[in-house]
Amino acid sequence: MDAHALTDVTQGGGAPESAAPQPTYLEQLLAAGLLIETGVKGLYGRSAVFEAVADGLNAAITRLGADQQAEVLRFPPAMGQHDFETSEYLKSFPNLAGTIHSFCGDDRGHRRLLARLEDKEDWTDQQEPTGVVLTPAACYPIYPVVAKRGPLPEAGKVVDVLSYCYRHEPSLEPTRMQLFRQREYVCLGSPERIVAFRQLWMERGQALAESLQLPVEVDVANDPFFGRGGKIVADSQRELKLKFELLIPVNDGLGPTACMSFNYHMDHFGALWHIGLADGGTAHTGCVGFGIERLVLALLKHHGLDPARWPQPVRETLGDV
Repeated sequence: MDAHALTDVTQGGGAPESAAPQPTYLEQLLAAGLLIETGVKGLYGRSAVFEAVADGLNAAITRLGADQQAEVLRFPPAMGQHDFETSEYLKSFPNLAGTIHSFCGDDRGHRRLLARLEDKEDWTDQQEPTGVVLTPAACYPIYPVVAKRGPLPEAGKVVDVLSYCYRHEPSLEPTRMQLFRQREYVCLGSPERIVAFRQLWMERGQALAESLQLPVEVDVANDPFFGRGGKIVADSQRELKLKFELLIPVNDGLGPTACMSFNYHMDHFGALWHIGLADGGTAHTGCVGFGIERLVLALLKHHGLDPARWPQPVRETLGDV
């Protein structure tokens, strides 16, 4: 319904009155207490109900990947600056990166900082880089770890990873959070192994969405590479069909949102970190990524804000949330 639609003419025959604007999806989520406002765009607390659905999703994803013989690795949502630089993330997405700074001064510097606070002046120039960077994608910390172990097994390797990730995209779209969770299965091995892995997970991702009774489409996609040069890279990524996304309508009046992605990185990360195959070649990598918050928001959008009233098959898929 249009937010500016008109009400019926009053009984007295007067002019029509403007209807009150419909609350946005974000406003509905906040009013229901599913998300908790922090005063920062794209930074929200989550309620127990929201987290229960997220836990159910993660359990369902774990069941889907039970046959992958995946090594489970969990990292904090930060990584060392050296590994971050090695990833070449800044070449492609400098606008999304987040670094961690801290006060590293002496007593005099502390007094200067406190004086700035007292005078309500900017104090952030008193902070220095710590050598720690917020993780931009859940898979990034695993590559240096795997590389240090030496050549991969003959059949390659699959890693199951889950992490909060950071991207500097302040927005009022509830699906575009600055801190959000990615669950990934990452495959490292031969090109043939990666292509087969991605196809398998494209089928499984669609099957999961079907069991959750969500309307989806899968389409070729590209990452949001920065700048004019980034358009060339994005066009190449699409032409080679290296990235597919599973899309679900979630946001008010906007196109569908990418809630899963299926990616083939070729030998990009294998070459950067010198990850070797058993035969001495360079490993190729690929991953399937599940946006946990986006999938929860999709479920709440399509089935209602009370999971207890969702269709029973959906609730069973999520472990009776």
